[in-house]
Amino acid sequence: MTEPVPSIPAPSHESDTSDRSSGPTALQRHRDRGEGVISAAIAVLIIAFLGAAMWVGFNTIWENAEKDIAEQVDSIGG
Repeated sequence: MTEPVPSIPAPSHESDTSDRSSGPTALQRHRDRGEGVISAAIAVLIIAFLGAAMWVGFNTIWENAEKDIAEQVDSIGG
C-alpha cells in the first residue's frame, strides 16, 4: 500500500509586506556581484603570469638542452 504524500503548506505572503530595511539594498547587492567579477579577473591575471613564467623557464631549459645535445653530438662525431 502506498503512504499518503504529506502536503506542503502554501507560502505565506505576509513577509512580503514586512520591513525590508533589514536586508541589503539593491546597490549593495550590485556591489557584491561586482566583487566576484573582480576576484575572477585577479585569478585569471595570476594564472596568466604563472603561465608566462613557466613558458620562459621551459624555453630556457629547452635552449640549454639543445645546446648540450649539439655539443655532445659534435664531440661524438668529430
